[in-house]
Amino acid sequence: MQEPTAAGLEPLHAEEAREGDDALARVLALVRFLRVRCPWDAKQTPQTLRPYLLEEAHEVADAIRAGDDGDLSGELGDLLLNVAFQIVLAEERGAFGAADVVEALEAKMEARHPHVYGDADAPPDWESLKAAERETAGDPFHGVSAGLDPLSRAARVQERMAGFGFDWPDLAGPLEKVREETAELEHAATEHAAAEDASGSLAPAAPPAPPRIGEASPEVVEEVGDLLFAVVNASRWAGAHPANALLSAVEKFERRCRRMIELAERRGLEWKGADLATLDAVWEEVKAAE
Repeated sequence: MQEPTAAGLEPLHAEEAREGDDALARVLALVRFLRVRCPWDAKQTPQTLRPYLLEEAHEVADAIRAGDDGDLSGELGDLLLNVAFQIVLAEERGAFGAADVVEALEAKMEARHPHVYGDADAPPDWESLKAAERETAGDPFHGVSAGLDPLSRAARVQERMAGFGFDWPDLAGPLEKVREETAELEHAATEHAAAEDASGSLAPAAPPAPPRIGEASPEVVEEVGDLLFAVVNASRWAGAHPANALLSAVEKFERRCRRMIELAERRGLEWKGADLATLDAVWEEVKAAE
């Protein structure tokens, strides 16, 4: 491995510096300027700015998803402002500065890229390398943010344990687990529905309707969670990020529903009151046209 960079010497990646890179430093100056001259900026704290940081991160992700470079540029600026704000606030309380943030990042990346900064022939196994870094923490899930969306958090905790060897040998295992959890959910939901019927009146049975979200029994909620967790595992083994895959599926469903409604309206169908068979026929036309 390469020796740590000596004081006053530039790291290897400094050769990639380009004209205009110092523009990023101007963001810190901007925040310091605003802290002195704007009452709203002056009263902000790390906690008051946290919701904006999360919001801007989501807006950056949305711009990336949409492939809109113009929007992405603006959203990255908003996110960068929030990051700079946190650094300046840390400077003010004497916790750390921009140089500390960058130096810690450089050290981490150098350690994780021995094939770039050292003499390794190939990239390391990232999860094993990060697991070794976390050994002193005493918790295999140290650093997994509680603020992650549930699908991403599930994938991360599964990856963490996989780094210690607690994982399926191949995709067949997670897929079988999905089938097992599907059967358990079906059983729990059937039992819950039977219990609901037994406690109801003796009036003629009405056509079954799905319960409202939030009305499930604790047993059903548990089985749904187990099924989703198993699906995340299968997604991970298939090489797909579960949150991205689900978002694609949601957007596809929305797109097809809009086209189904448009097609139904062009044909003079009152789609809101149409029977399922009619809507399903239009739905299949929309799918076939894609």
